[in-house]
Amino acid sequence: MSGRLDGKVAVITGGCSGIGLATVRRFVAEGAKVVVGDLNDEAGAALADELGILYVRCDVTSKEAVDAMFAAAKEHFGSVDIAFNNAGISPPDDDSILDTDLDAWRRVQEVNLTSVYLCCKAALPYMIEQGKGSIINTASFVAVMGAATSQISYSASKGGVLTMTRELGVQFARQGIRVNALCPGPVNTPLLQELFAKDAERAARRLVHIPMGRFGEPEEMASAVLFLASDESSFMTASTFLVDGGISAAYVTPL
Repeated sequence: MSGRLDGKVAVITGGCSGIGLATVRRFVAEGAKVVVGDLNDEAGAALADELGILYVRCDVTSKEAVDAMFAAAKEHFGSVDIAFNNAGISPPDDDSILDTDLDAWRRVQEVNLTSVYLCCKAALPYMIEQGKGSIINTASFVAVMGAATSQISYSASKGGVLTMTRELGVQFARQGIRVNALCPGPVNTPLLQELFAKDAERAARRLVHIPMGRFGEPEEMASAVLFLASDESSFMTASTFLVDGGISAAYVTPL
């Protein structure tokens, strides 16, 4: 099946790498008009040339920048039908609560949680006016269970994303707007590859807990986002959509 997003306008943050990039490619293939918000101008320009997307330089922690990104989508394409609020960070100085300082805590909260608040706040008025829309917020499997390797601010931020998603999904359901949380397991993205390079033992501790015995791929997450964005998930809102290789369901994993 193709063309599942024909005529729809999608805004994707963090769209120049990882899950975001895979989703940009999938959405374009499915007929969407895509706006990418990121800070990687070189990659954004290359995507615009390759795929015909609209690239907007956007600091997702800035209300002015986020508002301008969604306004650009409306002005350029005429609507805001889908918002995939995906930008996030997982820096090495976010570790155990005993070792993570306040600046590191705040930086992760701003990028991972406050940005989702700002993007939802910006997208919703357009969707309310249209009487329809789909918002997908990237949370994580760590929003529903304790992580094997501590990242205190990351885990807390993703828990916040999940809770906010549920509340918005309930609040705006009767206005035709669906809000769902994508909760990936560990995914083979630049963030995870950086972790492997810096601390192979820590990365291996993640892998051993996954029943499928491997990390997810960005394209697998993009397929899940496509489902949540499309009309195929029309009776889903406020959901915790786990795509985690079974990690959140496993008590112990056979080796």
